[in-house]
Amino acid sequence: MSNPYQTAPLQEIPTPETFDESCYLAANPDVADAVRSGRIASGRAHFKKFGAVEGRRQKVAEDESVTDDNFDESRYLASNPDAQEAVRRGDYPTGRAHFDAIGRRQSRRQRRESLLPAIRARKLAALRPLLAEPDKPLDANGKLCFLDAETRVRDALDDEIPVSENGYDDETARLIESCADGLVLDVGAGFRPVYYSNVVNLEVKDYPTTDVIGVADRLPFKDRSFDGVISIAVLEHVKDPFACAREIARVLKPGGWLKCCVPFLQPLHGYPHHYFNMTHEGLRTLFEPYLAIERQEVNPATHPVWAIAWQLRAWADGLPPAAKKSFLKLRVSDLVAFPGPMLAQPWARDLPMEKQFELAAATILFARKPMDSAPE
Repeated sequence: MSNPYQTAPLQEIPTPETFDESCYLAANPDVADAVRSGRIASGRAHFKKFGAVEGRRQKVAEDESVTDDNFDESRYLASNPDAQEAVRRGDYPTGRAHFDAIGRRQSRRQRRESLLPAIRARKLAALRPLLAEPDKPLDANGKLCFLDAETRVRDALDDEIPVSENGYDDETARLIESCADGLVLDVGAGFRPVYYSNVVNLEVKDYPTTDVIGVADRLPFKDRSFDGVISIAVLEHVKDPFACAREIARVLKPGGWLKCCVPFLQPLHGYPHHYFNMTHEGLRTLFEPYLAIERQEVNPATHPVWAIAWQLRAWADGLPPAAKKSFLKLRVSDLVAFPGPMLAQPWARDLPMEKQFELAAATILFARKPMDSAPE
């Protein structure tokens, strides 16, 4: 089975003309919660004030306008229960007759045909010869699952893993397009707003865009399988990043590329757990035994300004109202002074311990060796 290069968008960047309230709220649960609680009037109000600047996305609509060219009987009836009932009663012989009689005039819509299942089927057929277990059956959702109960316990994985979703930057999209005739592995892909026919999305959670369920330190693929590997904001969440780096290098073809990004100055964030941030030297150390390092960089998406904004926002959000108000009045010059006297201020003193762990300059561990330990 061939695997032609194809994409299927699940989310899109809205414009004032294409904005859809329900689709915007579906893609932004925090905004939906703010609308329900009355903190903001509507999704459109949020989009106009914040969303456009923040690059917020909206879900691609599940239905579409019906025309003579795209009319589909089953999808039309699925989206129009009254038409379905009218056909059942015999008022119209078919859904098409209903559309011709009144649906066109009423600008009726029909369920959009999803490209994703067909793209996934072709992709997994192309992937199968590269599996360590080529005869592995698909699960009930049409995915390949290599995550067993023992690994779930080892990595403390459960069904409460939060949704992690990000789009690719322009460089990564170009790298993917350059491998249109091959396969790229996205390790820890999360939910991707665009589904690519040549990108194998591996995750510990079954997101709509997940292809293979598994873990990064035991990749279920043969050596030298992929033209490229993507690992974005993943290796801080694994217990053994060195093992994951070995696995990533193992499954790359000779000449294959790796794009890997790991946080350095980011607060604690669990998907579902957070173990190791890295300096650029630490990240290099992971891969230089196996790969030729071509460059390391800080780009606009990883600029220090994001670290500062995240740290201060998270700090403010953890404070009681009075302390938060005082904290938000501080100037940069206040915050770069010698920190000692600041510890007595309410915005430092009253910061909950949970937030202190999230934002700590360092954490401390005390331990004791059990008395009955075997002699060394």
